[in-house]
Parts: sequence; structure tokens; C-alpha cells
Amino acid sequence: MAPRLARDLHPVAWWTWAVGLAGAATLTTNPLLLGLLVTSVALVVMARRSDHPWARSFRLYLLLGLMIVIIRVAFRIVFGGVGSGRVLVDLPTIPLPEWVAGVRLLGPITQEALLSGLYDGLRLAAIVICIGAANSLANPKRLLKSVPPALYEIGTALVVAVTVFPQLADSARRVRAAQALRGDASGRVGRLRRFLVPVLEDALERSLALAAGMDARGYGRAGSATRGQRWTTGVLLLSALCGLCVGTYALLDETAPRWLARPLLVVGTLVAVIGLVSAGRRVERSRYRPDRWQLAELVVAGSGLAVGALVWQLGRAEPLVVYPSVSAMPYLSVLALGAALLGLVPALAAPPPRLPISAPLEVGA
Repeated sequence: MAPRLARDLHPVAWWTWAVGLAGAATLTTNPLLLGLLVTSVALVVMARRSDHPWARSFRLYLLLGLMIVIIRVAFRIVFGGVGSGRVLVDLPTIPLPEWVAGVRLLGPITQEALLSGLYDGLRLAAIVICIGAANSLANPKRLLKSVPPALYEIGTALVVAVTVFPQLADSARRVRAAQALRGDASGRVGRLRRFLVPVLEDALERSLALAAGMDARGYGRAGSATRGQRWTTGVLLLSALCGLCVGTYALLDETAPRWLARPLLVVGTLVAVIGLVSAGRRVERSRYRPDRWQLAELVVAGSGLAVGALVWQLGRAEPLVVYPSVSAMPYLSVLALGAALLGLVPALAAPPPRLPISAPLEVGA
């Protein structure tokens, strides 16, 4: 068989896949299922990440997820140690003033309290790791190019925000390499100070350079729209946002009136489309070689959405699998295993990434 052509997958496909897995992580507290989702994400990143600077930040997201789990368990020990169940460590309770009634420091640490904190921390860590996988796999410049014209300024700010962490990772790598070449022999505190200051300074300089470049290219301009057109677009978008928020709340709350659920969601979506079209007409920009969706993009995005849909269906069919009790051993079903394995589809369906051009080849090489 001929080797597959190396190319960069559409960034929206990677983000759709990652958001689907992150949505699946929000729907469960089963540590086994969360562990399988994180493993699937890590394997896909290892198989399909490129050599670009933003692709090296996934390790930092893994460390951040580990810190989230540790902090969540520590908070449960410090502020939620009192509870019914099997007591592991009987710590003394520190009395607090009356104006903080309901909050206690320390107290007996139960097995159920620790497992509850562990499950919640794992869920939040899995969400962060899924978003980190999208940052490591998707090209932020191509993502900005794929943003609709009406959301171009907002998309620019969002792309800059989500690429701060990868930029810090690249700055840390370069500063660490420079310090290794100098042979720094100072103590731990001195090394940490000499490491953090250059990293933060480099990140600040990049941010200022990016802001200056965006200002020179006219980002944030008002355009040729009149005041009435801007007011009309703003009212449409705010009305759509209110309708979507109220409709989503009514859809999730069974006690809310049913006429507030799907009708407001439909109306809010229609108003949002009208507002985006109205805002897009006054934004003039062209695209050079727009990205096309091919079969690989559809398969990658569909696999992420399928994982989220399967976990949602699993919560309706087998709630004990999705939300296991802290007093019993969690387990997995065939549907849960299938949902976790479906997240590995991009490792096979996505084409190999295109290698960045570092330097021209020498004559005769």
C-alpha cells in the first residue's frame, strides 16, 4: 500500500473531537471510564502531534491535571473531612467562628470523602487534558483562519488566549536549554528564580509583539458600519444569548415550563444566525487557500461527537456505571468500553502531520 500523504488536519475537526471527549468526561465520575478517556487522548496526541512549538505543551496539561486531582483531594481533607462512613484517619476538628457556620477544618477523614474528592478531581482533570489535546494538535493560525467573519475579532482573542500555555511551554524549553548550555551550578532557589524570570519575560515580550502586530494590521477596528447597524447586531446577539441560556436551563431543569425549553432554543439559534450574518456583512477579509473538509476530518469530528453521545446514552441506560457509588467498586460495561475505544479512531483515521520546514537542504545532501 502507498504511504498516506502527510498533511495538517482541519483544526475545527480536532477541537470537535476534543470537545466531544470533554463533554463525555463531564457526564461521568467513573474513574475507570475517565482513565480510559485520558488514555485515548494521550495515545492520539502521541500518534498525531507535529513538531510545532504548540504540540509540546501536552505534558504540561498532564501535570496540570495531576495537580487538580491532588488539590481537590487536599481540599476535601481540609474542608470536608467530617462525614459518615469508614473513618481512615481521625483528625481533630479545629473550631471556627459562628460567622463561618457550615465550614469545618479537618475532622475525621472517611474513605467516602476521599473517593468523592478523587472522582471529582479526575473529572475536572480529564476535561483539562482533553482541551490540552486540542491545543497540542490543532494549528492555532489555521484555526483563526477558519473563524467566521462575524466572529473574527472574538476568535482572534480566543486563539491568543488558548495559545498562551503552549507559548509558555516553548519558552520554558528554550530557557532550560540555554541554562543547560551555560552549566548553571546554583542552588534550587537560584535556579528556579533564574528560570521563571526569563520565561515570564519572554512570554510578555511575545504578547507585546503580537499586540503591536495586530494593531498594525487593523484588528479591533470599527469598520464602515453605522451606529444603527452596530446597535442592531448587538441587540440580535444579546437576545440570542439570552434565549439560548434560558432555553438550556429549562431543558436541563425538569421543573421549568416546557414552553421555555425547545422553543427558546430554536428561537435563540435562529436569532443568533441572523445576528452573525448581519455582523459578517460589514467585515471584509479574504482567505488564501481556505481549508477543506475531507473524509478524515469528518471521521475525526464524528468520533468525538459519538463518544459524547454514547456516554450520554450510557447515563440514561446504566446510571450506576456513569455515576458509581463511593461505597462500591466501580465497573465498566460493554457500551462504556466501546465509547472509550471510539476515542482512539483519530490515531488511525487522521493523516500523519506535516513536518515543519526548519532549514533548506544542502546541495548534494
